[in-house]
Amino acid sequence: MSISTRTVFLVCIAAGSFLAGAWYSRRPEVTRAASGGQRILYYHDPMHPAYRSDKPGLAPDCGMQLEAVYASDSGSLADGQPVSTGSMQISSEKRRSIGLVTDTVRRESARHTVHVLGRVGLDETKVVRVTVAVDGWLRTTAPIAVGTIVEKGSMLATFYNRDFLTAQQTYLYALGTMDRLKGEENAEQLKLVQAQMQAAEENLEFLGMGEAQCREIARTRQIARDIEITSPIAGMVLVRNTFAGLRFDRNTELVRIADLHHVWVYADVFENEAALARTARGATVRCQGRTFPAHISDTLPQFDGATRALKIRLDLDNPGLALRPDMFVDVDFAVVLPAGIAVPSDAVMDSGLHKTVYVESASGSFEPRQVETGWRLGDRVQITKGVESGEHIVVAGNFLLDSESRMKLGAANAAAPGTQDRVCGMDLDTAKAAGKMDYQGKTYYFCSKNCREKFEKDPGKYAGQANAALAGGQP
Repeated sequence: MSISTRTVFLVCIAAGSFLAGAWYSRRPEVTRAASGGQRILYYHDPMHPAYRSDKPGLAPDCGMQLEAVYASDSGSLADGQPVSTGSMQISSEKRRSIGLVTDTVRRESARHTVHVLGRVGLDETKVVRVTVAVDGWLRTTAPIAVGTIVEKGSMLATFYNRDFLTAQQTYLYALGTMDRLKGEENAEQLKLVQAQMQAAEENLEFLGMGEAQCREIARTRQIARDIEITSPIAGMVLVRNTFAGLRFDRNTELVRIADLHHVWVYADVFENEAALARTARGATVRCQGRTFPAHISDTLPQFDGATRALKIRLDLDNPGLALRPDMFVDVDFAVVLPAGIAVPSDAVMDSGLHKTVYVESASGSFEPRQVETGWRLGDRVQITKGVESGEHIVVAGNFLLDSESRMKLGAANAAAPGTQDRVCGMDLDTAKAAGKMDYQGKTYYFCSKNCREKFEKDPGKYAGQANAALAGGQP
């Protein structure tokens, strides 16, 4: 063999070896052995985890770069991959990158002060309406106005009524008879006259004469022409319907007076704090630098439709009449709750229908667990069901952990039986599909108009992919 022929032969052998090596290195089986010995299971679209491919490239629907999904040498899923229970195995490097922080669940008691706004109201049991049981005519009125503080027995007005003349004469006759019989020993007659005198006094009081004026008539033995209307209690005048010359009917409200030495306070408590406020043993009212201890009434709280709040009634003394009707005050409810499991509120993922926390197991994986919550005070929330004392839960970074779990679970469940968009591979609910098309006796559903148009252009291509996927076990 000549030297030139031998040289050409060696060059051909070298070129063939190079091409064979390149072909071997690009086989799927070789490509899948990468990343430190981890085997590539498949490639998927991170935006549509249901789409899988055995080759790297771009997603057919959105054009996003496909990402590799690895399996560990032990056969379990690798870092970030959910197992069948939905738990997540997160490496220490990834924990630091997403800011994942855990804390130990413990039992603790809670002390909290609920601060709400209140309004001073009258004690309705201490409001008196001054009326007269007969018709009359006001002769004079006292110099009082709304807001005036009056003492018990203070004169409010005088009026005239002719029925009082007869009643006073009867009373004076009984007094005279009593004076004549004082020196006699006829006990029966004396007892009868005393009964007549008492009846005459009660008649005057029923008609509207005060006790003080009755005693004055008994002392002077003179008929009073003008009957005095006096205040039955000490308090503040709320309503004044009196003026000289007024002719009034019986039971007409002339003056309304309220005793302010004991008042009510209505505290506006919203729904999230109503249960806490009702468990408080007492409350404190603050106004103008002063504090007043208050007792929570046993009456059912009223609901205000305008403010959407419950009005809890407080009973309290009002020394010095510092609190006046319709004044706004600050109300503090001191709440002490029994010991229970409490966690930071950021640890609970609330979707509206379910509340979830991520619990770290002994193996280092993170399991999503549904919980039930109770009271919420500040940045702490009570867990009534779902976790136990001593367990470790995620208190920071759980949002990214939850997002990772949902995406990986979607990818892991992509092989489950169901309807798929044969263009992009997305799992579909036939009731919510954006479109459908019948081809060769089968109905195909699509997630978007774009996928339907691609299928219509080349239905044989995508229908063939579907048949191959069913035969080979890959979507």
